[in-house]
Amino acid sequence: MLNHYETVFITTPVLSEVQIKEAVEKFKSTITENGGTIEHEEAWGLRKLAYPIQKKTTGFYHLLQFEAEGALVDKLETAYRRDERVIRFLTFRLDKYAYEYALKRRSKNQEKKEEK
Repeated sequence: MLNHYETVFITTPVLSEVQIKEAVEKFKSTITENGGTIEHEEAWGLRKLAYPIQKKTTGFYHLLQFEAEGALVDKLETAYRRDERVIRFLTFRLDKYAYEYALKRRSKNQEKKEEK
């Protein structure tokens, strides 16, 4: 059975735009190569961290929503741990209410972009 997941990871702020895109593509390919499908992706950009991590106070945030088997999460988190560009990550399964909320939030963001 496929579950809906959401993962947020923070990359180190010293990376160039190309290196950040490369890291995101690496994790997206990890998901798709292991039988998952990416439903949504957001780049939140450079943000201040709540507390210093590895002597860094900012980081590039990325969100990926995907649908996959539960075993994929272990492989994805292993990839996060092995990549020195990632300073923090969080992956969690969305229940039906959280998934509906994510869809509403996504459509609301689309409407705001279309207005501009």
